[in-house]
Amino acid sequence: MKKLRNFLLIFWIVSGMAIEVSAQKTIYVRPIETDDVLTNPGIGFMTFQRFNGDELNEGIGWTEGFPIEYQEFDGNLENKDHPMTSIAYFRVYWKFVEPEMDNYNWAMLDLALKTAHERQQTLLLRIAPYGTGPDRDVPAWYRAMVGERDEWLPEGREGWRVDAEDPKYAQYFGKFITALGQRYDGHPDLEAVDLSIIGFWGEGRGSAILTQKTREALVDAYTDNFKKTPLIMLLTDEKTNKYGLTQANVGWRVDCIGDLDFWAEEQDGWTHMYRYYPQGIINFGMKDAWKKAPVSLEICGTLKSWKEKQGYNANDVDYIIDETLKWHISSFNAKSSGVPEEWWPQINRWLKKMGYRFVLRSFAYPEFVAPNEKLAFKSWWENNGVAPCYKEFPLAIRLKNEKRTHILVTEADIRTWLPGDNLYDDAVFIPMDMPSGNYDLQIGIIDPVTAVPKIKLAIEGRDTEGWYTVGKLKIKKAEN
Repeated sequence: MKKLRNFLLIFWIVSGMAIEVSAQKTIYVRPIETDDVLTNPGIGFMTFQRFNGDELNEGIGWTEGFPIEYQEFDGNLENKDHPMTSIAYFRVYWKFVEPEMDNYNWAMLDLALKTAHERQQTLLLRIAPYGTGPDRDVPAWYRAMVGERDEWLPEGREGWRVDAEDPKYAQYFGKFITALGQRYDGHPDLEAVDLSIIGFWGEGRGSAILTQKTREALVDAYTDNFKKTPLIMLLTDEKTNKYGLTQANVGWRVDCIGDLDFWAEEQDGWTHMYRYYPQGIINFGMKDAWKKAPVSLEICGTLKSWKEKQGYNANDVDYIIDETLKWHISSFNAKSSGVPEEWWPQINRWLKKMGYRFVLRSFAYPEFVAPNEKLAFKSWWENNGVAPCYKEFPLAIRLKNEKRTHILVTEADIRTWLPGDNLYDDAVFIPMDMPSGNYDLQIGIIDPVTAVPKIKLAIEGRDTEGWYTVGKLKIKKAEN
């Protein structure tokens, strides 16, 4: 109990039990909140074309679209000048995954998933149909099928290397996405998949002018085949985004967070942060999508280019951060570029709000309980982040002493714990053969397969196994 006093405020309230010979105490526990940056599943910064422990990009540039160049790993998961991450983002062009028609390079994706798992990450994936330039083209077999013309957007614009309205495009790219979903939907190491349909880098340029038939065929290839793994749509246009929402609980993403003035002079003051994102989120129907699926955002340029090329200061960074928090960001791709040293206070503030952040405010339970009876409890949680957790991790109670350890899984659905206060009251059965004695009563949000704690809480008291001790519970046989 002396140790518990270091991190818990415990209040004992005696309530009279008319049918009991002795009084039963209800123990009220108020854990102490911490201010640490927490690395948790599905939230925070991510690595890009890399994994935890890899060297970052040099300078202000980055790589994307090509197969990962695997670095020699020395066993150290830390990322120099970059936050620790739980997500590895892999963006690769279609040509590298289907180099020959119906011949899929699943080995490349399998290796990325395996490496992410080994580096304590899950994989966020985008298959972009093509990029800019001939080395970023559609697969050679598809190019041979449709001819050499490599720009199809009307009015002299650029962005479609092939004709999206050619029925063959939805047929063959859709067929590939179908195969992708059939193989990987629900994979435990697959965090989410970008719903990428057309345009350079799969960013959706020109989506608004698609015919509804083509739009639906391309979107359906994803929503019909990814029923378990979350899908994240590019914020493109009203018709495409609203249609996607009718087919699934899709999240959304954009790829140019931080554009305050990148091209403003040549575009009559137009910027993503002022004239596109705030309006598009509402007009395209995505304002409340965050309640059911993740918002994953990507930097415009890199943090280093914000400082060295754009000349941003700390106030600019704060403004950008606050906008993303308002939009309920869960994860952020900084393109594996380092954080300028003077901006770490801003980045850490961001990380403490991004996604979910669970604080156990109060936990109430009886002083003792008998085997084969229910342990009733009441709990008050606060989500101090800006989004829920989108994956099903069970809330569990563990009873532990020197003789016995037993995990009791509750029916809590933490996916419903939106920002703010959340109450969860329940009762779990104590096993019939549970030995009498004093037990540490611990809580954890666990992996549904391994029962190992998966989510760190913003409270004190975490032990070496990831469980949080909230008090003592006595197991004793019922008095006759």
